[in-house]
Amino acid sequence: MKKGVILCVDDEPSVLIALRDQLKKHYPAYLVEIAESAAEGLDILDEIAAEGWIPLVVISDFIMPSMNGDAFLSAARKLFPHIITVLLSGQGNEASIHSALATGSANHFFSKPWEATDLMRCIDAGLDEFWRKMGNDHAD
Repeated sequence: MKKGVILCVDDEPSVLIALRDQLKKHYPAYLVEIAESAAEGLDILDEIAAEGWIPLVVISDFIMPSMNGDAFLSAARKLFPHIITVLLSGQGNEASIHSALATGSANHFFSKPWEATDLMRCIDAGLDEFWRKMGNDHAD
C-alpha cells in the first residue's frame, strides 16, 4: 500500500514553505505536497490518487484568488470523503468560517499564524481516527 499524502494549499509561498517544513518534520512517513492555488491543489489530488497514493489531509488558506478555501475543501471532500480538512486564515470573515465548519467542508480552523503543536495535535487525532476506521496501523 502506498503511503498517505498531506496537501497544503496557499497563495503565499512563505506559508507553504513553513507548513511543508513543519509537516515533513512531524510526519516523515507521509508525502507532503504543496500547491499555490485551489486549481493546482485539485490537480495534485487527482494525480496522487491516480498513482495509488492516499490523500489524507488537506490544509488550505481561506482567502485565495479564483476559489476560496472553503469551496476548495468542499470540492476536495467530494472527491475524497475521508480526508481531514483544515482551514487557515489570517483575515477570514467569521460567518464564512463558521459556515465552512458547520457544513463540513472544513473539519478544523486555525488562525494565522498558527501554533504548530496545536495543528499537529489536530492532524494526529484525525489520522488516528482514519487509521482506526481502516483497521491499519499508523503509517508514521
